[in-house]
Amino acid sequence: MKLSADLAAFSARLGHDFARPELLVRAVTHSSMASVHRDDNQRLEFLGDRVLGLVIAEALLAADPAASEGMLAPRFNALVRKETCADVARALDLGAVLKLGRSEMQSGGRRKAALLADAMEAVIAAVYEDAGFEAARDVVLRHWRARIGSVKEDARDAKTALQEWAQARGLPPPAYVETARSGPDHAPEFTIEVRLETGAAAIATANTKRQAEQAAAKSLLKQVTT
Repeated sequence: MKLSADLAAFSARLGHDFARPELLVRAVTHSSMASVHRDDNQRLEFLGDRVLGLVIAEALLAADPAASEGMLAPRFNALVRKETCADVARALDLGAVLKLGRSEMQSGGRRKAALLADAMEAVIAAVYEDAGFEAARDVVLRHWRARIGSVKEDARDAKTALQEWAQARGLPPPAYVETARSGPDHAPEFTIEVRLETGAAAIATANTKRQAEQAAAKSLLKQVTT
């Protein structure tokens, strides 16, 4: 089997030459194509998530031998979460080679963070199945290295940090309210307000509720700690 020109270009960007090209084809095939292609990327995505986790865990341990589990866990979570996988996928222009059904094509599937993240994990698994763990590790480290080097020591998500800040002062948990939603269905924008019992509040807008909540929490946390 020979890869199409667009998949061959993606393989070059990824930095892996597939001995079994059908694995890459499966990795970029979304379940919405199930009626056309029996093999979609869901099983590979399941495996890729575990391969990515092991590579990142090893890399974090090697990068900071003195770090405690409590310091490593939030860094790990920041590096393997769906948003990070989607960012790596965008950098590789993975969306351009996804094989999607008509409904996903029409709803902007090539830009959806969840689809990109799942496909990125599937691609990692495809490399693992094609050439083993060392090859998969090389690919992950090549595309995650800068993030591993810059992940913050206090990489806890902002919502957790803000809740802990409030609890430490005897305050109830912050309240999050969706105040607006705009944009088309395939590219919505959510506006979220977070408020403390003290009256302190912050607002943020993002493409997902989770991202908007995190951004609002980060803004409020900065406000109350400076």
